[in-house]
Order: sequence, then C-alpha cells, then structure tokens
Amino acid sequence: MSGRPLPCSPQEIGSLFLFEELSPEQLGRLCAEGRVEGFDPGPVYAEGDPATCFYVMLEGAVVLSRRVGGDDVEVNRTSQRGVYAGAMQAYLGERVRQVYNNSMRVTEPTRFFVLPADTFASIMQEWFPMAVHLLEGLFFGSKSTQRAIGQRERLLALGSLSAGLTHELNNPAAAAVRATATLRERVGKMRHKLRMISAGTYDRETLANLIDFQERTAERVAKAPVLSPLEAADREDALADWLDDHGVAEGWRIAPTFVQAGLDLDWLEQIAASVDEETLPGAIGWIGYTVETELLMDEIEDSTSRISHLVDAAKQYSQLDRAPFQVADVHELLDSTLLMLSGKIGPRIKVVKEYDRTLPRIPAYPAELNQVWTNLIDNAVSAMRRSDGKGGENGEGGEGTLTVRTARDHDRLLVEFRDTGTGIPPEIRDRVFDPFFTTKPVGEGTGLGLDISWRIVVDKHHGGLHFDSEPGDTRFQVLLPLSAPAPDDTSEESA
Repeated sequence: MSGRPLPCSPQEIGSLFLFEELSPEQLGRLCAEGRVEGFDPGPVYAEGDPATCFYVMLEGAVVLSRRVGGDDVEVNRTSQRGVYAGAMQAYLGERVRQVYNNSMRVTEPTRFFVLPADTFASIMQEWFPMAVHLLEGLFFGSKSTQRAIGQRERLLALGSLSAGLTHELNNPAAAAVRATATLRERVGKMRHKLRMISAGTYDRETLANLIDFQERTAERVAKAPVLSPLEAADREDALADWLDDHGVAEGWRIAPTFVQAGLDLDWLEQIAASVDEETLPGAIGWIGYTVETELLMDEIEDSTSRISHLVDAAKQYSQLDRAPFQVADVHELLDSTLLMLSGKIGPRIKVVKEYDRTLPRIPAYPAELNQVWTNLIDNAVSAMRRSDGKGGENGEGGEGTLTVRTARDHDRLLVEFRDTGTGIPPEIRDRVFDPFFTTKPVGEGTGLGLDISWRIVVDKHHGGLHFDSEPGDTRFQVLLPLSAPAPDDTSEESA
C-alpha cells in the first residue's frame, strides 16, 4: 500500500546510518529518485506480494512478521531509526524471485524513505559494484552451503537407514532360503511316498479318498486357527497319543505339525476310516508331507511378502519415483519411516501409533517430510537410550515408548512425536534449533537435524515446529497447513 507523500530532505536522509557516507550529490539523487511517505498504524506490505520498494524508517515503529501455517509470527519489532526492509535483494535481479518475504506493519504514525526496487538495484550496482559482487557471492554461497549441508545430513541418515534395511531384509530372505531348502527335501520325500503308495495294494476308491483328503488338508492349512500355547500343547498330546495307538511311528514329531495346520482327532479318524489299518501309517505320512509343504510355502510367501513390503517402504521413504511436490498421506510417510528405522529403534522401545485416519491428504514435499520424521524419531530414540544410561546402535540399550500421534489442529494437521527419554534441559532449550548444536556424543550427531527440520517445516511448508519437554515426556509437534500455495523457492530476508 502507499503512504502519504511528504517532503524529502537530503540532510535528513544523510543522517541515517545507511547513507551517512554518501556525497551531497548522491543524497540529492536519492531524494530525486526516491520519496518520503507517511503511514498511519496498519499494514505497509504483505508477505508474498511483488517486492516493489525498499523501505528505510525515518521515525516511528515497525513490526515484521512471517506466516507460519495459518498464523502470523512476529520476528522483529523496533523503533530504531534507519532500520530497513522490503526489496532488499533487488540487486540480484531475476535470478531470485522478487517478492516480500515477510509482512510489515507500523504501530504508530511512521515515516519511511522509500526507493523503488529497480532504482535501488541500479544505485547499488553503480555505486557499490564490489559490494554487490560480495553480496551475490554471500547469498548464493549461503544457498549452496545450505543445500550441501542438507545433502550431507540426508546421506548420513540414509547410511544409517541402509544398514537397518539390510538387517531387516536379511531375516526374511534367510527364512525364505531355509524354507525353500526344506521344501525341496519334503517334496522329494513326498515323491518317494507316492511311489510306495502306487506300488501298494490301494484300490482306486482308497486312492481317490486319499487325494481328496490331501486337497482338503491343504485348504485346512490355509484356515488354521491360532491357538494359545496351552491349547496347542493339549492338542499335540492328544494327537500324539492317537498316532501311537494306531501304530504311526514318531507320532510325537508329527503331532505339532498337524496342530499347526489345524488338524484334530476328528480329522484323523476320518482318514483312518478311509483306509485299512495296515496302510494307515503310509496314508498319515502322505498327509504329513502335504501339511509340511503347505506350511513351508506359507513361510516362503510370508518372507517374500515381507521383503516386498520393505522394498515398497524404501521407495515410499525415498520418493525416488515420485514428484517432489505432491498431495500425500502423512500416515503412509510415517509408516514407511518407522519401518525403515525399525532396526535402529530396536525391540526394547515400544512404538505406539495414535493416528486420526480421517485426516485428509495434504500438499507437501514427501521426501523432505520423511527427513523430518527421521530426525525427530532418531532424537527420541537417542534420548530414551540415554535415559537408562545405555548407548549403542541397532537397538542395543535403552527402553521406553515412542508415541506418534496425528490430529487436526484448526486448519492445520498435527504430527506429534512423544518420547519417554531424558528430556531437554532448560538451559539448552533456546539452542536446539541452532545449526551444529548437538547433545549427542562425538561422532553420533551433526547438530543439523533440527535446523534442517525447521527449514523444511517452517520455510518450505509454511508450517510450525515446536516442542515441550520435561524428563520422561518430550513432545515435538509438527504443524502442516491442510492446504498450501504452489511450491516456490522464495529466498529469505531480514530487517
């Protein structure tokens, strides 16, 4: 918005610390190409609008604020003469999107010296060419450094995650290999048993009954009930006794397999009724091999499904095959991150999910949110390990509960990570988001995790990142807008 035009005095302009070294001719040009404007209490410009002017305060009081989620958060309030804001990066031209990166309002009648952005840019380049080059180098160097630091932090996290993922993949892969080897052996014995049956005295009807029992047994394995240990033990004893009474060798070995498959005494009685006493042991052996092969195939299916699930989680976590900015389900992102970190979390830390599944999908940068979840979960796990004086990686040491909760908070989506660790001491709470500040032992932390998380949540998603901590109850809360503007690479500025 525009203020009231007021007279411009070169002498007054020259008294400001920005311009005190300028010559009378330069001050005259400033007054000729710029202007003085007076503003009543209220807004001067809004964040996100095209940056058309550079403002220097002559007298009054200003407040600068940034949008965080749906709120305006005050970042500076001052009455100091000469403070400046607005189109501060106009000298960079079209290489940077020229918008106001904060909002400015005045709380009392205030006068500004105002320079149009293009005039400010040309004067900077003409009067201070070396300074402009230095500022350009500083600006783009800072951006490059931030990217490099972010990439380094992500690589460190991925190194840890890949080790955990390898461990997680190894278990089902080894189980599948073992089950496949055992299955090959059982199928070989089944072929041998088939030769014995075909060479025996079975009539056509008996063979048909056995094949029918084989098919129905396979179906029964797929629907086997889950028994308590006591129920399973009782049924195993009953089946073992029945097998011994009917002359079936090693009934104690066969019975647990039959119980696991859901077979009971009634089922065995039906088999016994379909064959004579002499051929019953062979028939039971044939059914036993059928049960074992079905159980082994189930184990292989479970193992390979687990591997597939882990690979899908890794793809979801990395977002390698997806657009950087998209509409995403935070629960899918959280689940993939928790799965990727399961090896690091370990068996002694209980993970509780309190998800509000009614929450909508939100526009976001999913891969970067996964980085935030990784940093916050990693910090929580470290705090819980410290709480009982134990350290170590890959789940060694440390007990506690990690609660991950989602909820709606007005027009924002809340993701909360709560741990039962040591808490954050009051004397360092003001520093936890500072770059390179860490409480982890040397070699275990870079001090960049929370700084990067802040940039991702607040700067990139226009959200909020807060924490509340006491021993045994630390909560980091991420607040994300339910709707968001189109992605941009807006740069930062300060006053």
